[in-house]
Amino acid sequence: MLERLLEKTLFNSRWLLAPIYLGLVVGLIAMVVKSIQHVVHIVPTILSASESDLVLDILSLIDLSLTASLIIIVIFSGYENFVSRIDSSDHPDWPEWMAKIDFTGLKLKLLSSIVAISAIQLLRAFMDVGKTSDRDLMWLVVIHVVFVVSGLVLAWSDKITGHGSEPSKDH
Repeated sequence: MLERLLEKTLFNSRWLLAPIYLGLVVGLIAMVVKSIQHVVHIVPTILSASESDLVLDILSLIDLSLTASLIIIVIFSGYENFVSRIDSSDHPDWPEWMAKIDFTGLKLKLLSSIVAISAIQLLRAFMDVGKTSDRDLMWLVVIHVVFVVSGLVLAWSDKITGHGSEPSKDH
């Protein structure tokens, strides 16, 4: 009886993650506000901005977009994998990937997004190389390479353990 109570308590503790996912929704709202703020800043300067300044502004929007997409991936995949399944039958436009990402897929998508965000930060620094110190550029390159190598090692380890070869059946 004590064992069942313990197991039920442990099983129900997964709901403690729900407020964290709601916190990520608040973070997503903050990303939307920041994106709108950035667009409002860009629009009046489109005609007077240099090409490189415009590219930097657009890269900032891409960076915000990738980060927001990453938040969505974590919210839905995390909730589906660790808390409860979401009934998508009432939503005909429900993206197919949302119910199919297992923990391995979540890790790979997460790291892929981080690599893309890191690449954009590095590209922004290269576009504005005159204002970026050699030390900062070196660290941006090192950090990006570490993310890329980490992603490759994670994908390779998932492949050799058999997790990357077929979709996981345990949701």
